[in-house]
Amino acid sequence: MTGEMKKGRFGKFGGQYVPEIVMPVLNELEQAYEKYSRDEEFLAELRKYYMEYAGRPTLLYYAEQLTKHYGKGKIYLKREDLLHTGAHKINNALGQVLLAKRMGKKRVIAETGAGQHGVATATVAALFGMECRVFMGTVDIERQKLNVFKMKLLGAEVVPVTTGTATLKDATSEAIRYWAAHIEDTHYIIGSAVGPHPYPTMVRDFQSVIGREIRQQIKTETGGRLDYLLACVGGGSNAIGTFYEFKDDANVRKFGVEAAGRGPAIGDNAQTLSSPASRPGVLHGAYSYLAQDEDGQVIEVYSISAGLDYPGVGPEHSMFHEQGIVKYVGINDQEALEAFQLLSRLEGIIPAVESSHALAYLAKLMPQTNEDEVVVVTLSGRGDKDVQQVVKALGEEI
Repeated sequence: MTGEMKKGRFGKFGGQYVPEIVMPVLNELEQAYEKYSRDEEFLAELRKYYMEYAGRPTLLYYAEQLTKHYGKGKIYLKREDLLHTGAHKINNALGQVLLAKRMGKKRVIAETGAGQHGVATATVAALFGMECRVFMGTVDIERQKLNVFKMKLLGAEVVPVTTGTATLKDATSEAIRYWAAHIEDTHYIIGSAVGPHPYPTMVRDFQSVIGREIRQQIKTETGGRLDYLLACVGGGSNAIGTFYEFKDDANVRKFGVEAAGRGPAIGDNAQTLSSPASRPGVLHGAYSYLAQDEDGQVIEVYSISAGLDYPGVGPEHSMFHEQGIVKYVGINDQEALEAFQLLSRLEGIIPAVESSHALAYLAKLMPQTNEDEVVVVTLSGRGDKDVQQVVKALGEEI
């Protein structure tokens, strides 16, 4: 980590905007992470669980039928959906629970929207015999019933959050409140690359295994040629894990795909970086781009995807946006639903609705590509959790 990163800043973004009571535990966490992120025994144990428990490395799959459908370029899918628990969230959850174990914590807590991070946290808590509480908005509990049952089955207590919009932002706020009251024995496993320092750096580092594997695998598949990288962005953990390895590769064009929801009106989407209405502010302990009203109040956002339904974004993404390292774009609900069905029909892979936003951008990108250009889309998770919601959205019946 550079000196700038050690101070918790990504350019002007990031920082630690938290109550004084939380600062001692953040300092403890920062010291522990700096120690163990360089400790070969810790790193070897993490690699062991990645391989033997989570199922890394994940495949880089050539989507031949999807490629034929668009008639240009070559499309590869980074198959994070094949991981244990069905999404990239397990990468970060394993890293943080191993850290919590070394810090002597007895309980882990988490926030969740789509439920995948909640399931991943409940999973690692069960694996290491730790108490687990997961905070989840009641709106998301209703649309992600399968994942709620999984968390309870794994031994976690799912805490319903009814305040505000009863979605991810409010679940995060409640988790932070609980953590502040139980800092001695509790570790908060933040699921995305958001929050106060050192969380954005720590989550990015645990998720960067995605990009490192892509670089190695693309050498075998294409001799190293890679022209485009795509990933969906809510808080941004799978995307930062995908992009970070290639941040200095100007020849690789990188697209972060946000939720354009129902339309461009304020409150009808979750476009934190791809909307001119957003601007920097402070949320959940960090300075980053936010969806705000004219008075600087964080506004309610919307997406069909629970995992993208968040009014902020990780501070490193804000820096990438301002520096032009990544281009952030929007995909609406209908486009995402069409991509969800398209990949299912053509490749026999049912993607998460979150990932479907990145897949949907192919319809706009592929006509611009040449036949020999290579496109990699990070498939952040699988879609069985979303089937009931998609059925309802399409007006179908089970």
